[in-house]
Parts: sequence; C-alpha cells; structure tokens
Amino acid sequence: MAFKRLTGEALAAALQERTGHIFRDHQRLQRALTHASARGAHSGVDYERFEFLGDRVLGLLVADMLFHAFPDAAEGELSVRLNALVNAEALAEIADEIGLTELIRAGSEVKTLAGRKRVNIRADALESLIAALYLDGGMDVARAFILRYWEPRSRVTGAARRDPKTELQEWAHHTATTTPVYKIESREGPDHDPLFTMSVQVGDHEPAIGTGRSKREAEQAAAAALLLREGVWGSEEGQQS
Repeated sequence: MAFKRLTGEALAAALQERTGHIFRDHQRLQRALTHASARGAHSGVDYERFEFLGDRVLGLLVADMLFHAFPDAAEGELSVRLNALVNAEALAEIADEIGLTELIRAGSEVKTLAGRKRVNIRADALESLIAALYLDGGMDVARAFILRYWEPRSRVTGAARRDPKTELQEWAHHTATTTPVYKIESREGPDHDPLFTMSVQVGDHEPAIGTGRSKREAEQAAAAALLLREGVWGSEEGQQS
C-alpha cells in the first residue's frame, strides 16, 4: 500500500478523473483522505466523521439502485445483494480499481498493516470519499459515482440467489437434523463502525468464520463460508453472496 502526498489542486485533479466531479472544497477533500495515523501532520483532523456519513449515503443509494433494478426480488434477496455490494471487501476492491488507495494520507505505521485492517482502511477511505462527493456536490453527484462503479457489479449473474443463513439452515436440517449455532468471536472498532467476527457450527462439522460490520452480515459471511467449504455452494455463488 503506497501513499502519495498530493495536496490542494493536485489531489482534486487526481480525484476528478476518478469520480467525474470537480471538487470545490479542497480542504474538505484532504480531510476526507486523511487517516487517523496522520492527524498530527494534518491539522488534527481525519476522515472518521466523513466515513460515518459516507456509509449511510452509500447504503441508501445502493439500496435504491437495487430496489429499481430488481423489481421482482424479495426483501431477503435484496438484503443479500446489498451486503455483497457494501461489505469491506467490495469497497476495498473498488478503492483499488479507482486508484484511491495510493491517495490516502496515513502515518508510516499503516504501511506495515496487513489482512483485515488493510482492507478496512481502503473501504473506510472510499466511504469517506463518497461523503466528500455528497457534501461538495449533493446527492446527484454521489449517485452518479455510485452507479458508475456499483451498478455493473450489481448485475453479475447469480449475484444473490439465496440468503446464506436460510440456505445453511435448510442444509443443516436435511443433513444433520439440527440447526446452525452462531457465536460471536470478537467485536472490534469504534461504536459507529464496528467489525464483528462470528462463527457458525452445524453438528460435528468444523465451525466456519465470517466477519462483517453488523452481526447479521458476519453471520451471513460465516454461513456462506461453511456452505462453500462443504461443497453446497460453488465458488461463484460464494464470491457474490
């Protein structure tokens, strides 16, 4: 994860190409891409408040997009599709796709992070950028950006056929005459942006682990992981659930 130190007009120009929006407030944009580890060098502010807002804007606009794109989908399917499009892994992939990762301002210690924490930084920065787009240009600007990068992903074949928890419950009933048992393994992060790790076990089968920004999302991830491992789902279904 490399970081550039672009400021002012240079940062706005770099993001104009990626977002299609000409930013008016360069100071706000700089804050939106400043990680907490770099606060001391950047006026004592970071992107946590922006991340909070961006998460809500993203959730609303993706939900609206799915509602209109899949008029025959039930609530359960829409929820699965939504979770697949707004989870940390999906956001980190989009952050990499648009070259946002290299524009994040962060302290040197962040460069050594790996695994889940590395994913979360990229995801959080993308949510913060969405907030900056919304504050600078309004809902239409944020919607245009989200449609540009999320809409193609929403139409991937088989993006959400079944809710993994429902699928696992049915499989458990037929194969082990029991029900899945979910257990919270850990909870990390601030109150406004927690990260849950859940495990699920079916009978004598080894537990599977999943993470998410809510208990429900983490349970779905754990259920999907167990379905994949046991061969109930193919890899394509698991990647999109």
